Amino acid sequence: MWKKSAREPAGEASFAIRVVDRIASVDPVLWNSLAETGETSGDIAKTPSNPFVSHDFLSSLEDSRCVGEKAGWLPQHLVLESDDGTPLAVAPAYLKSHSQGEYVFDYGWADAFERAGGRYYPKLQMSVPFTPATGPRLLVGAGPGAEVRRRALAEGAKAYLAKTGASSVHATFLSGHDLEALTGADWLHRTDQQFHFRNRGYGSYEDFLETLASRKRKNLRKERRDALADGITIEWLTGRDLTEAAWDAFFTFYMDTGSRKWGRPYLNRRFFSLIGERMPERILLVMAKREGRYIAGALNFLGADTIFGRNWGCIEDHPFLHFEVCYHQAIDYAIEHKLAVVEAGAQGQHKLARGYEPVTTHSAHFIAHPGLRHAIEAYLEAERAEVEEVGEILSGHTPYKKSDD
Repeated sequence: MWKKSAREPAGEASFAIRVVDRIASVDPVLWNSLAETGETSGDIAKTPSNPFVSHDFLSSLEDSRCVGEKAGWLPQHLVLESDDGTPLAVAPAYLKSHSQGEYVFDYGWADAFERAGGRYYPKLQMSVPFTPATGPRLLVGAGPGAEVRRRALAEGAKAYLAKTGASSVHATFLSGHDLEALTGADWLHRTDQQFHFRNRGYGSYEDFLETLASRKRKNLRKERRDALADGITIEWLTGRDLTEAAWDAFFTFYMDTGSRKWGRPYLNRRFFSLIGERMPERILLVMAKREGRYIAGALNFLGADTIFGRNWGCIEDHPFLHFEVCYHQAIDYAIEHKLAVVEAGAQGQHKLARGYEPVTTHSAHFIAHPGLRHAIEAYLEAERAEVEEVGEILSGHTPYKKSDD
């Protein structure tokens, strides 16, 4: 534990930063109240608007041992406390011995620094493991003093480096208020791109299609018909419908995809049982069935106004089934349940043709070594310009009607 101070409007306030290596050390009700920062509205089962920063999700990662020292994700959660020991803010954080499972790639930085004789690992990662979804990272609750608490957590993360000898702090997929708190003072700003669907008050999927150019509309109707042409049906499973048998089927899909793409999937079977037990109302499994058995599925998480697509897999290959299960069904669900956004995960320009639009994502990086920080800063300046340019180009290629259609 170490002391930090910051100035509140009423005067000088002193804070202590404590590091805990298990989220169970923080009361779940308190954690969730701090995670509800007020940046989005709504409440599902009295948990935070963003499901990934909930105590249930993060504790499931730990209790299933998907994160931990052996996984290279050692929990080092920051707890900001008042002088009397009252927790005022928290930040999910992990000491990393590699750069896997982050989706904001810094392998080149690590390689360059280590070739120059530096030691890039360990580093501190302020993020949600294996989850490229924007959300709060500095969990300060709502109300007066929130910005002071954000700045104190940011300073505490930097102080952690001095205490431990870690090379850097990386806060990824940042929401707006956190990005503001983690700019300047030697924090470096990085951008990237995802593709999100925005529900503009559509009453049905057909209403959405009517906003598209006629050729694009025709293509999507045909694609959806072809996806289900082999007698495939779709089921939405949430809440009590999330049985262990359903998780068994989905885990088979997940392992098949993970083994082919990464070599070693990040999540284990116990993790899915835990989230199904602890946060079933925040989960939507979209499952495809043929001849009485499940053959494909996509895991989604539900926020107050967003559906987050996470994992997909299948045991049978059918044309366009991936697009149907992952993207079209998510749009259907968002429209039916009046959710504003579908975040479909990292990368994938193929989402553009299906009504998903380019969106800029943000991260912040504090690099302790001045020379490395200077080199990365120059690189990021050029990269941000490129991301902006590509985003503008892609925005001109969405399937939506132009003025002359």
